[in-house]
Amino acid sequence: MVHPVIELEDVSYTYPDGTDALNRISIRIDEGESAAIAGPNGAGKSTLLLIMAGLVAPSSGEVRIFGRKIGKKDIGRAESMSDIRKRMGIVFQDADTQLFSATVYDDVAFGPMHLGIGEDEVDEMVKSTLEFLGITHLSERHPYDLSGGEKRKAAIATALVSSPDVLLLDEPTADLDPKNRREFVELLKKLKEDGKTIVIATHEMDILPEVVERMIVLNGEIVREGSIGEVMLDEKLLERANLDVPVVTRLFKLLKNSDDIPLTVEEAIGRIKEMVGDK
Repeated sequence: MVHPVIELEDVSYTYPDGTDALNRISIRIDEGESAAIAGPNGAGKSTLLLIMAGLVAPSSGEVRIFGRKIGKKDIGRAESMSDIRKRMGIVFQDADTQLFSATVYDDVAFGPMHLGIGEDEVDEMVKSTLEFLGITHLSERHPYDLSGGEKRKAAIATALVSSPDVLLLDEPTADLDPKNRREFVELLKKLKEDGKTIVIATHEMDILPEVVERMIVLNGEIVREGSIGEVMLDEKLLERANLDVPVVTRLFKLLKNSDDIPLTVEEAIGRIKEMVGDK
């Protein structure tokens, strides 16, 4: 039986200045699922992710994480949230807000150390995480001396070090060049294979067909929800939401060769081979 890990029911959020950010959001994320929350800047994606992580309380509505109802009092008490913190990792949009120690090693060790894990075990966790991400060589570097892509990987390491069941990613491809973006996609695929639950908040569409099955279009409220294929091929919807169709999808739509429109580069290569007779 598939169990929900995050449940939001009729959740709304209003900023202190009175601006409405989210209006009556109801979402269920199941164990092992990979989903995207897509929308333009200012759509409320980051706020929604913080609520899903149990870091911010909604103005109204109900939040359940791993089956447990989370209230404002819980969010303010570290001891009441420790079990959830161990099982959930989040990567913020701005990596600099997540990297504040003298070295990458210290940043990655910070979370486990404050969860009461022993020093030797923390050392093993940090080293294995850095090795998994291929950034062992950054261990003693100061985060501010890293490139954008290196900072992003270090931030991901801080989220992965405790082997969380759920990974929440806010605009994860920001600051990544094409090479690092491709490496990041491959990392997400590996995490999916390992059974991680992944939620990505983004306005960049090109990576999503490779790493998520479900897509939620957000603009203060849920505009559309469905499989990645259904939503990606709804051009009018994406245009209204200021979202781009993936490049390969646009290309094949221009060719108008088939109703079977690819969403990823790999699918496009396969279709091109079929078109030129290379089986």
